[in-house]
Amino acid sequence: MFTRSRQSLTSLLRMASALAFTLTLALPGAASAEGLRLLMVERPGCYYCVVFKRDVAPIYEKSEEGRIAPLVHYDLRHDLPDDVTLASRAHVTPTFILLDADGQEVDRLTGYPGDDFFWPYINRMITGAVEAGADKPAS
Repeated sequence: MFTRSRQSLTSLLRMASALAFTLTLALPGAASAEGLRLLMVERPGCYYCVVFKRDVAPIYEKSEEGRIAPLVHYDLRHDLPDDVTLASRAHVTPTFILLDADGQEVDRLTGYPGDDFFWPYINRMITGAVEAGADKPAS
């Protein structure tokens, strides 16, 4: 019974979060979301990276968040692409870093504590970037 109640609560929270996210983006003056990317810092053998890719990545690609800030994978062991500038190097995998149109770090989520936490946090990151205008296309 507890599991069913928890699943119902999780579904309700996810729907409420998605609704709030959609409404925020629909507000007058909300910038279009061109140029945002969600960089997933990962490494081979990372259990939580595998869980995320299995459980969330396929859904993320089809979600409003995925449309606004597509997921880009980056191996922690490699050099950063030239067009990406981070506030600090990621040391934990997975780390999710929201990048603006210029490749500058806007916000980050270190670790993957499960989809119950991931979706609201990513919503907040993207909404904050859109409201701050970080999604404006590069000049």
